[in-house]
Amino acid sequence: MSSLAEPATYTLYVDGSCIGNQNVSATTPASWGLVVVVGDSGLGKGSGDLHHEEAGAVITAPDASGFIGAEVGSNNTAELSGFAAALRWLLVEGGNASAMIRADSTYAGNLASGLWKAKANRELVAHVQDLWAEVAAIRPLSWSHVKAHRGHRWNERADHLALRHASGEQPVPLTFWKPGQR
Repeated sequence: MSSLAEPATYTLYVDGSCIGNQNVSATTPASWGLVVVVGDSGLGKGSGDLHHEEAGAVITAPDASGFIGAEVGSNNTAELSGFAAALRWLLVEGGNASAMIRADSTYAGNLASGLWKAKANRELVAHVQDLWAEVAAIRPLSWSHVKAHRGHRWNERADHLALRHASGEQPVPLTFWKPGQR
């Protein structure tokens, strides 16, 4: 006998990193990290199990594959690109389960969800807001703020992935990684 179970709720942690986040340009290295967790309570230092993780570069060349509107590599464009990666993951892999995106950037979260209006990075923000609307049309979707660099397991892991990618280094495998290890 089978029973219908509630769809799994995903918690997606996103973070961005920029090497030399001053006087940024289209060539400034910036990357995002994404960690997808199942069974996260949202309390404490990070419960649940890792389901998926990835990292990628902020793409600033309009003719490059994966370009979504970032004009410069910066921490803000990396945070927004992380939201875009999380939303794309939900569209492709997330089924119809409810989702919570957790980020340490109120800037990116409030822009992505449409609570704030973009004053900069307008093309990138418009793309992320379109993705948000598309995902929210098929599942419950929300975001919440998590404090940066406070030892939260999954936020620290997203930070680790973003920083290592921006630095051109491989991340430490999760089995050897300790929260706060950059």
